[in-house]
Amino acid sequence: MKPFISRTRPFARTALTGALLLSLTAVTACTATGAQESGSSTTESSSTSSSTSSSATSSRNAAEPRDVTANDFPVNITESTHPAANPPAEGELRVTLLGTGSPIPSTERFGFSVLVQAGENNYVVDAGRGAIVRLIQAGVEAGQVDGLFLTHFHSDHVLSIDDLWMTGYVPAFGGREGAFDVYGPEGVTNIVDNLREAFQNDVDVRVADGELERDTTGIEAHEFTEDGVIFDEDGLKVTMFDVQHDPADVIQPAKGYRIDYEGKSVVISGDTIPNENVATYGKDADILIHEVAAFQDRNVLPQVISHHTTPDQAGEIFAQAQPKLAVYSHFVNGIPGKVEGISDEEMIARTKENYDGEVVLGQDLMSFLITDEDIEVTDQAGLAELAAE
Repeated sequence: MKPFISRTRPFARTALTGALLLSLTAVTACTATGAQESGSSTTESSSTSSSTSSSATSSRNAAEPRDVTANDFPVNITESTHPAANPPAEGELRVTLLGTGSPIPSTERFGFSVLVQAGENNYVVDAGRGAIVRLIQAGVEAGQVDGLFLTHFHSDHVLSIDDLWMTGYVPAFGGREGAFDVYGPEGVTNIVDNLREAFQNDVDVRVADGELERDTTGIEAHEFTEDGVIFDEDGLKVTMFDVQHDPADVIQPAKGYRIDYEGKSVVISGDTIPNENVATYGKDADILIHEVAAFQDRNVLPQVISHHTTPDQAGEIFAQAQPKLAVYSHFVNGIPGKVEGISDEEMIARTKENYDGEVVLGQDLMSFLITDEDIEVTDQAGLAELAAE
């Protein structure tokens, strides 16, 4: 068992015991200050958030290096202060939420995507809208991405496949040396073949112009029709498992992934209704990343809610799996201007109806470093402080 979870800060690391970290303390902090911070994910109090916001505004007005906010991240790769800009130490596993959103376009929550770093290797799970931008903001060049794993083929999970592939073979953005590998369930080959055909002109022109060597421009599909271990290299093992995206099980394929490295693990649910496989494969994982959907009126748009997992349902899955840290991503939390979502506090409270462990509301570019001793969490406030140093 990991004895504690800590939140990173520049030049210092604060260790917080489970009783003090995240989850319901976020509610307590907001209640105590009489303020509610939209988009908060953990135990940041309103005073901390106000300070961060004020600092960010002052930096922009002074045209100095900018603090980091939900919509304002450093984009210069060579100067990125994001923890993912440097490979994790030997034996450590870093997980960064590139995008935590849904099909709804958002400047705060990009399309769903997760970066997993183990040793010198960088792998991405799903490639939602804007994944390449978040990678750059995290200090990772497209050409440094070694491969992509897909959970399913809804547009909000695949829109950036071509961007990851083609930006990665451009020398200025890392210049991938070989083919771009795409792993996943049945149907991956069809997607890759059609992308290859759609963008053949780009490849041919760049090669003819002398910009690229043809063997650096490839994209290869690795399709698996059965669940189980689909990748096992350099100590990193990826296991694919079935989930269910709708009550009738019409949406196929629909998969989740468990990723293991040096005794550390992260499980990604994929888009799913409550599913026992997530609890089974998530059992005792260091981090379980689960999708979530909630509206203020629980009876609104049942056809949407029925295709996802509500906070109270996710709480039941977390209770069965007992991960060291439960993390929400792929938020379907209302529809701007049409359907009202719920507050962060209510999302936590609904989860806590069935689960008493640690819960984090994920943010774009939030990063988790899993070590032998703990899980270090760097949220947007932490990124702002790092950028300000």
